[in-house]
Amino acid sequence: MNLNRVLHEQARNLMPGGVSSPVRAFKAVGGDPIIVQKALGSRIWDVEGKEYIDYLCSWGPLILGHAHPRVVSAIKRQAELGLSYGLTNVHEIELAKLVVELMPSVEMVRFVSSGTEATMSAIRLARGYTGRKYVIKFDGCYHGHVDSLLVKAGSGVATLAIPGTPGIPEEIANLTIVLPYNNLEAVKETFEKYQDQIACIIVEPVAGNMGVVPPEKGFLEGLREITLKYGALLIFDEVITNFRLSLGGAQEYYGVQPDITCMGKILGGGMPLGAYGGKKEIMEKVAPEGPVYQAGTLSGNPLSMVAGIETLKELIETKPYERLRKLTQRLTSGISEILSRKGIAHTINQVESMFTVFFTEGPVKDYESAKRSDLDTFAKFFRALLERGILFSPAQFEAWFLSVAHTDADVDLTLERIEDAVRGL
Repeated sequence: MNLNRVLHEQARNLMPGGVSSPVRAFKAVGGDPIIVQKALGSRIWDVEGKEYIDYLCSWGPLILGHAHPRVVSAIKRQAELGLSYGLTNVHEIELAKLVVELMPSVEMVRFVSSGTEATMSAIRLARGYTGRKYVIKFDGCYHGHVDSLLVKAGSGVATLAIPGTPGIPEEIANLTIVLPYNNLEAVKETFEKYQDQIACIIVEPVAGNMGVVPPEKGFLEGLREITLKYGALLIFDEVITNFRLSLGGAQEYYGVQPDITCMGKILGGGMPLGAYGGKKEIMEKVAPEGPVYQAGTLSGNPLSMVAGIETLKELIETKPYERLRKLTQRLTSGISEILSRKGIAHTINQVESMFTVFFTEGPVKDYESAKRSDLDTFAKFFRALLERGILFSPAQFEAWFLSVAHTDADVDLTLERIEDAVRGL
């Protein structure tokens, strides 16, 4: 009896697709999804007791690995003091201080419960602040399941080949202008056409939802210049990149400061948490200080706050970024050598401790080039590695992530298993 299969069938009768988030269903890669029993460090175990080296890392939040003792201890202590208050707690203030100290452009922050809430609220704030209605996003960038931001989105929308707008009224979709990533000329032409009607540009400073696609030289700087010229706001969706590329996120890493930053994933240390923040003059437009309304019953949840605090403190104290980058580079170089020896066309895009293997000749610099990846080869690659105890995203248009829990021995074992898997491709 395959217990993973049995439980998944039960789940399908109770939840759409048997999952709480679409790509977990493995529809794009085939085979049975695994049902997780437990996780620790760099490892995860399914309900049959099979062990996997985990490069999914809960889709990015677990930069310290699973069940880090410092984070778990903080959550246990807080749980005995209450799970939710519905009022401001001391931990919100402490985490807000850390965020403001670390993120270069953030002077004030509002905590929410997810990355989607953060982007939704940031868009509303940009419209409220500027009095304008149009939003520019980029093809293949995913900013959560917000109505106006699902248009030509990446992530699961791309993985499952779902049209980006069913359920979204045309009137709302038409307020979003979608342009090619890394194409400054298209941005300039759009602003020349719409002038003072554009409220903001929202962008992943490193795209992570069409697979990892870094910004070309001058792209982020160009977006900053154009938005300043036309009085629009620049929003960085750093839900993936905050505290992943550096302590100050992508904005510190690339030296470009947005007006509003959306945060999540690592910010919550594995607990549900999102945030948006920016300059005081903008953030003071948020209720109760200003007229732009946003609220949440569980916002500022103390369990999420302490998990975030201890995660950021651990990163500040240990500064693991150079080691993570070198370890990731060793893994990506090894994968590339194995695929090259087999004659399998591929491109690997890496930024610090996140990367994607595309099964196509390079370069991959936008969604159009990402879509050239051979999805059949990806599916075979995924299933072969899963069978051998290597877990990564079951979606071509997502990233692999490394954590501080991953070791050189993990990378050695991973490369051995990939070598074995590729023989059969």
